[in-house]
Amino acid sequence: MSYPPPTYLGDTGESSAWVRRADAPPELDLGLARASYLATGAQTGGQFGLYRWDMGPERTGPPAHFHRSISESFYVLLGTVRVYDGTSWLECTPGDFVHVPPGGVHGFENASGEPASMLLHFSPGAPREGYFEGLPSVGRMAPDEATAFFLEHDNHWV
Repeated sequence: MSYPPPTYLGDTGESSAWVRRADAPPELDLGLARASYLATGAQTGGQFGLYRWDMGPERTGPPAHFHRSISESFYVLLGTVRVYDGTSWLECTPGDFVHVPPGGVHGFENASGEPASMLLHFSPGAPREGYFEGLPSVGRMAPDEATAFFLEHDNHWV
């Protein structure tokens, strides 16, 4: 394996870094979970998306599903998060990392009764913000609208 072709062709480098401070408020509050958009696909030129997913003590999380076009990775920061690896539910604690390639069946949930937090990494950087922001509306959608929403956002339920 080798490095990909260069995307920056300058000779001196440039000042292009950006910072999101730890005390920045989350962009989305879903009630049972909050999402902080650390690096969206739009911000990274489509290379990846990185989100902090904070869950309260209530049971929450998506059931088994897969994505056709993106990989998804989980890095647990706080608490215990159950992650489905396509075969079994794994109890993941701070420092645990799970990577799911495209097509890999997975799911996650906080079933611990305690708050939990993790990083979600998607590659390439699909616009997952639209998916997260649309979740509260799914319950009010007709079945065909919900199906279209999930297909638009590359979520295929098992």
